Amino acid sequence: MRRLLAAATAVLALSGCTSSAPADEPVPSSTPSPTAPSTPEPPPDPGPTPEVGECHSLTFRQAVAVVGRTAPVACGRRHTAQTYFVGRLRLTTPAGRTRSVDSEAAQRQARTTCTARLPRHLGVAPRDLRRTMVRAVWFTPSPARAEAGADWFRCDVVAVAGPRELLPLPRRTKGWGEAPVLEMCGTAAPGTQAFRRVSCGARHTWRATSTVDLTGRRLPRPAAVAARMDPTCRADARAAATDPLDFTWSQEAPTREQWDAGQRYGICWVPA
Repeated sequence: MRRLLAAATAVLALSGCTSSAPADEPVPSSTPSPTAPSTPEPPPDPGPTPEVGECHSLTFRQAVAVVGRTAPVACGRRHTAQTYFVGRLRLTTPAGRTRSVDSEAAQRQARTTCTARLPRHLGVAPRDLRRTMVRAVWFTPSPARAEAGADWFRCDVVAVAGPRELLPLPRRTKGWGEAPVLEMCGTAAPGTQAFRRVSCGARHTWRATSTVDLTGRRLPRPAAVAARMDPTCRADARAAATDPLDFTWSQEAPTREQWDAGQRYGICWVPA
């Protein structure tokens, strides 16, 4: 048995001319010209509101941009994101102040809502979604659009193919969560220099098998993580091995950054 450990963004100037006229000639009086009515300025344009079911052709960088709106494309064309929920941001505080659209509170509302609704859209349990390459990404209006009245947030589903690359999506993603191409695999053992997280539809040598919940307010020490994960990871490795006495597994603990972002679980890996 071998265990591998891994820890895995005008002033308008008026000039007057005067002329002198003979005293016996009346000086013509100047009559003010009528003032043209001013044209009211058009109200600021908040832009269109996204709709559920729209598809988007996003790059990896666009998918993590958060603020802004990309134009939809026909879902019959190649696309890498699909909108599965559109909500309204709470931009007014209980004290009556207006929040910025890119404030932590506004972004947290979008993040938590989109993350919670993704498993339901895909038709899988939240726990099972951990071992896939599917992710929720969210977008909010630009500050200028928000000042004009836009208060939407948009939830899109994307699937990561590999480092900084997105998978093309089908025309319809509702109920798509169990597609084999979405499963999480690796190009090498987690923790090694050659490791890259990829879709199992790509070339790979390791695959994720289980996730193990980790408790506590702080990220546990490596020894505590190993002790917590060993039974599950060992059982997965034994079940996948051809020889019950000779098997290998790797356990991937969350990094501090991942832990602070809310990932409170580790991932068990076995050779593919």
